[in-house]
Amino acid sequence: MFLSVFDVFKLGIGPSSSHTMGPMTAAADFLDLLRADQASQAAESIRVTLYGSLAFTGRGHATERAVALGLLGYRPATIEMDKAERQLAELRVGKRLAPPGLPALAFDPLTAVVFDFGPPLPGHSNGLIVTAFDAQGAQILSETYYSIGGGFILTAAERDVGLPPSSEASDPRLWPYPFESAAAMLRMARESGLSIAGMKRANEAVGRSDAEIEAGLARIWQTMDGCIERGLSREGELPGGLRVRRRAKRIRDQLLSEQGSNRAQPHSVTEWLSVYAMAVNEENAAGGQVVTAPTNGAAGVVPAVIRYYLDRCIGADPARVSDFLLTAAAIGGLIKHNASISGAEAGCQGEVGSASAMAAGGLCAVLGGTPAQVENAAEIALEHHLGMTCDPVAGLVQVPCIERNGIGATKAVAAASLALRGDGSHFMPLDNCIAAMRQTGEEMSTKYKETSLAGLAVNLPEC
Repeated sequence: MFLSVFDVFKLGIGPSSSHTMGPMTAAADFLDLLRADQASQAAESIRVTLYGSLAFTGRGHATERAVALGLLGYRPATIEMDKAERQLAELRVGKRLAPPGLPALAFDPLTAVVFDFGPPLPGHSNGLIVTAFDAQGAQILSETYYSIGGGFILTAAERDVGLPPSSEASDPRLWPYPFESAAAMLRMARESGLSIAGMKRANEAVGRSDAEIEAGLARIWQTMDGCIERGLSREGELPGGLRVRRRAKRIRDQLLSEQGSNRAQPHSVTEWLSVYAMAVNEENAAGGQVVTAPTNGAAGVVPAVIRYYLDRCIGADPARVSDFLLTAAAIGGLIKHNASISGAEAGCQGEVGSASAMAAGGLCAVLGGTPAQVENAAEIALEHHLGMTCDPVAGLVQVPCIERNGIGATKAVAAASLALRGDGSHFMPLDNCIAAMRQTGEEMSTKYKETSLAGLAVNLPEC
C-alpha cells in the first residue's frame, strides 16, 4: 500500500472534501468520459443525482455548486475562484454548458441536480450518478461515482472490484517500504534504521526527484499557513443561514493584547493552538482554499499543530516541517487503508480523529520521537476520538466542526507529549485502535454519519 503525501494533503476548496471536492472531481471526470464516447455529439443535457449523505447534507455542503463547477471544467486543486464564480453566475442565467470538445449541454444548477432522500447507493453512503441525455431524453451515457472521503472518488466498477483510488498504488513491489500496517511500519523502521519520514520520503522518491518532493511539501505548508493567516484576519458571518460569526480574529486579538500582562493565563498557549485550527476551519466553512488533512472538515488540526511547533516549541526548525508532513501522511495512509477517513462512513472519528492522530505523530517525530513513540502518539490521539459522531447542524461544516478542530489539535499535542514521556512501549497498538475505529464506524447508526438526522443537528436552540 502506498498513498502519496500529495494525495493525503491535497489543495482544494471548502467546505467539504467528500461533499465538495469529490463531486466536483466526479463531474469533471464525467466530461472526459463523455468526450471519449462515440455518441457524445448527440448529447443535449446532463443530470446529476445525489444519494445518501450527499443528498441529506448536500445543500449545506454546497454540493450542487461543486457539481456545477466540475461541469464547467474546474478541479479543486487548480480552480481560479474569481473566474469560476463569474462562470457559475452565467450558468445560473443561461442554463447551458459549453465544454470543449462537446456540444452545448443544457444544465440548470437549480433543477438538474437532484437530491434523492431514499436509500443510499450500495457502494458507499456518498454516491452520485451523472447522466447525459440526447434531445429526445434518451440516456447516452451514465456513470456512478462514490466520494469516499478526503476528495478521493471511485466509479462503481472500481468499487465493485475493490480497486483503490487511482492515486493509491497497491503493488508492494513498486515501493521500498510498502507498509500496510503500523506493525510493518515499525518493523521496517527497525530493519532499515530510518525514521517514518525517511521511509515515506524513499517511497515518494520512486516517482519524484528530491527537489520535487521538497517543493511540493513547501507548497503544502505555505498553503496551510496562508489559510491560517487569512482566517486570523477576517471577520463577519459565515454563509449558510446559521448566522455563525467568525471568532478566530477576535480571539487572536484578545490573546495579543494579553501578552506580557498579568491577565495571560498559563493555558493561553493552548488557546493559540485552538485559534490556529479555528482560523482554518472558518476559512473552510466560507468556501476558501484549504488543504485536506486528511479531509476538509478536519483541515485545521495538522496546520494548527505545525504552527504551534514553529511558534512555541523549543528548538523548532522550519526545515523539519517536511518531516512532520511525511510522518503525518504515513499515519493517515494507514488509517485510510485499514479503516476510513470519511465522516459519512465512520463519523467524525474518521475525520478529526484521524487528523489528530496524524498531527500527534508528526509532532512527536519533529520533537525527537522514535518510530515507536510516533506510533504511540498516533494511537493515543486516535483512541480518544473513538465513537465521535458526525452530526453537523443544518448540514454545514460549522457547528460543531470548527471548534472540534481546535479540540482535536489540543488532543494531538497532549498525545505527543505523553508518548515522548515513554519509551514507545504501550498496551494498545495503533493497528488495533484503527480496527476498533473501523468496527465502531460500521456499527454506528447512519443518523450519526454526516446526514444531519440526529445528535446536535436536531437539538437546536428554540429561540
